[in-house]
Amino acid sequence: PRALQPSQWGMLCPSDTPEGESCGLVKNLALMTHVTTDSDESPLRKLARALGCQPLEFLAGEELHEKDGALVLLNGSILGSVSKPVEFAHKFRKLRRSGRISEFVSVHVTKGFVHIASDGGRVCRPLIVVDETTGRLKMKQKHLDALKNKEWEFEDFLKRGYVEYLDVNEENDAYIALHEKDLTAGAHTHCEIEPFTLLGVCAGIIPFPHHNQSPRNTYQCAMGKQAMGNLAFNQLNRMDTLMYTLCLAQKPLVTTKTIELIQYDRLGAGQNAVIAVLSNTGYDIEDAVVVNRASLDRGFGRCQVSRKYSATMKKYANRTQDKVLKPSMDLMKRMKKHGGGVLDDDGYAQVGVRIRNKDIYVNKHMPKNTRDQVENPDQLPDREFSPAPQVYRGPEVDDCVVDKVMLTVTEENQLVVKTLVRHTRRPEVGDKFSSRHGQKGVVGAILPQEDFPITERGICPDLVMNPHGFPSRMTVGKLIELLAGKAASEEGIFRDASAFASNDISSAAGTTGTTNKNESVDEIGEALLKSGYASDGKETLICGLTGEYLQARIFTGPVYYQKLKHMVLDKMHARARGPRVVLTRQPTEGRARQGGLRLGEMERDCLIGYGASALVLERLMISADVFDAQVCVTCGLLAYKDKASGRDCCHSCGVNAEVATLKVPYACKLLFQELQSMNICPRVTLDEA
Repeated sequence: PRALQPSQWGMLCPSDTPEGESCGLVKNLALMTHVTTDSDESPLRKLARALGCQPLEFLAGEELHEKDGALVLLNGSILGSVSKPVEFAHKFRKLRRSGRISEFVSVHVTKGFVHIASDGGRVCRPLIVVDETTGRLKMKQKHLDALKNKEWEFEDFLKRGYVEYLDVNEENDAYIALHEKDLTAGAHTHCEIEPFTLLGVCAGIIPFPHHNQSPRNTYQCAMGKQAMGNLAFNQLNRMDTLMYTLCLAQKPLVTTKTIELIQYDRLGAGQNAVIAVLSNTGYDIEDAVVVNRASLDRGFGRCQVSRKYSATMKKYANRTQDKVLKPSMDLMKRMKKHGGGVLDDDGYAQVGVRIRNKDIYVNKHMPKNTRDQVENPDQLPDREFSPAPQVYRGPEVDDCVVDKVMLTVTEENQLVVKTLVRHTRRPEVGDKFSSRHGQKGVVGAILPQEDFPITERGICPDLVMNPHGFPSRMTVGKLIELLAGKAASEEGIFRDASAFASNDISSAAGTTGTTNKNESVDEIGEALLKSGYASDGKETLICGLTGEYLQARIFTGPVYYQKLKHMVLDKMHARARGPRVVLTRQPTEGRARQGGLRLGEMERDCLIGYGASALVLERLMISADVFDAQVCVTCGLLAYKDKASGRDCCHSCGVNAEVATLKVPYACKLLFQELQSMNICPRVTLDEA
């Protein structure tokens, strides 16, 4: 079930599937796939009868099993029998192409059966119909012109039989040409509308995907969803739980037709970064990138993280409810001592004020008495309420700002205070970036512009990328994107990089008119030569540290880079001592609970391999859950100290048993006790030493 099935061609995107355990099981639709809904069967039954389908009760056994005959099935139910199944299916299709029956009805012939399907849940896609006699498209240029002039719509092509929807079963019997130039008379039955529609939305954003190794496109499909951008035109008026926004999102210089169709470029999710492909400073190894500090100052990769914090004013059984009170003088003094405070006179956070970790942002109070009935709960004095303030738990930085405060009510008519906190971040060492080709990497170093290499024209790159990222990843699409982006920036246009584009068809011109058709590398090289660059995109760079020319010519140009939501500020975690789980007395798990850092089995193996037994003991017991256990020397069971008499006791040997103390992990002692509860008797044998 995980394999890429041949019947998925054009229906499901071959690239867009998760990595890991659900790989191939979770699928995504291709760009022009349509999922059918149920349609009425009765007109199809009448039509089948009219076209010569004989009901079974009218047929003898020999007629039913004649050599050329076939049973007609409508959505799996037998309708009857026909003597000439191929002609019957041909007539049915003719009626569909003339708009007499629904365009989503499917007819296909197998040995002994004609299957008619009109049920819901089938995936189908539109294809251009080819004239069987001439071997050319039924659709002509004048029809396309009518569509461009808005005289025709897509439905007109369906009703006139120029385009039709095929589902998986019918597509298996079709012979589909990828481009118009590939058509052969008497062979091809259909032609693709556009080959790039074989991919889905996420894969359609990748430029030149047909030049990449296929797993790279799959990685980008997963990472494109993690890229920061602008999510909607109303994003500044929203109160999302968590929202990542790129401050200066740009249109990609190298675009695709999918991007134009879904209008992805109107709300971009990346920036055109000038990159230099060279091994520089050593901080770019293992896919890391070295970033120009001046580019960050100008806003490269800058983003805003907005997080919503809610506080609900609960209603209690005795008709009392929580309420927000004006902050007291003592509270205001304490907040000022802490560093300012964000509360306004009404007990809510002030909009536009900086908020720090452990600041109170809603001065919530709850009633002391929530059980006994209260006559006038609205007139309760403030002294009957105890403080239950909402405390901000955010990153330990000083530049978080209260963006909005919204008061609303739930369905139970309880007041909810929603506070939106905004944090503007600039990239730092450890933040994650990626191109559109699955080439991800963290920021390895941020260097001043004067230490960066510079071109003879005075252009200083924004990023330095290590060339070792290319040979093993085989992302040739990224190399071509750099060349096309360089040519596009010089010509002042956007270049097309759609998948499987044919260079000799006029339809390859972009919808905006500013996009060039998808060109070959040689044609892009000629455009670079006209602009005064080398056709291979390489330039002579001057070292920023020495001022000398670099010996090698460096591949330099603009590539669309995405900033991903994985930032080091959200992941950074360390701990010396902290909370422990009550049951096992071991450190808690996870950053949110100030958890410990796990020394796993493989780390343990390394320490044993190095003979560092004292470190294994320290990490796995002394620093975690060391426990002084009493063990009876005679019987080997866990002993205990009697509180009343202060004597050592054993469940088996009784009072005044001989007891030894040894250090064990508390989890080990817990295991012994749990085994005892199952009537299994674990005994500890003590050595004389």
